[in-house]
Amino acid sequence: MVYNINMSSVIKQKIILLLSAGINFSYSYSYSKKSRIIEDARNEWMKIDWLELQKGIKSLYRSKLIDKKYNSDGSCSISLTDKGKIKILSYKFSEMRIESKVWDGKWRIVIFDIPEKIRRGRNAIRWKLKLLGFYELQKSTFVFPYECRDEIEFLIEYFGLKKYVRYGILEEIDNDIHLREIFGVDIK
Repeated sequence: MVYNINMSSVIKQKIILLLSAGINFSYSYSYSKKSRIIEDARNEWMKIDWLELQKGIKSLYRSKLIDKKYNSDGSCSISLTDKGKIKILSYKFSEMRIESKVWDGKWRIVIFDIPEKIRRGRNAIRWKLKLLGFYELQKSTFVFPYECRDEIEFLIEYFGLKKYVRYGILEEIDNDIHLREIFGVDIK
């Protein structure tokens, strides 16, 4: 029997993301965020073919992305392994976007000093910042007009560069007019 590999990987991705929705739900304090997580998870759950789901879970278990544990009441709990959590990061990484909002007049700045021995991490974070729309002020200094702390923390964690990267908020910069033109922003 031949299985569509792309469909199988889509199912695996959905399963992992649904498991992460449970984790995100447990860490969310906002009612609106919890509601959105539930709604998104429900919509994805409804799209899954049950036979594909079973095959996907077995495949994820074999690849050590999930772990299953049988409970005393006869039920089975499925959880993400550390390897599975890393896989979630890679899925979220490829989907990462920063929404343009009304500009609050402040500049977000990302500064890094990453050693030559981890040049690949330095190049990767520089590439992703540009892809997200950051402006390269200098070789290792990027600026952006909208709130992006969560996204930057995610990038730092993803690339393992926490001790080399700084994030800050500037209220004033000498080339403000030039930056406003680049981003097409004006104060609210």
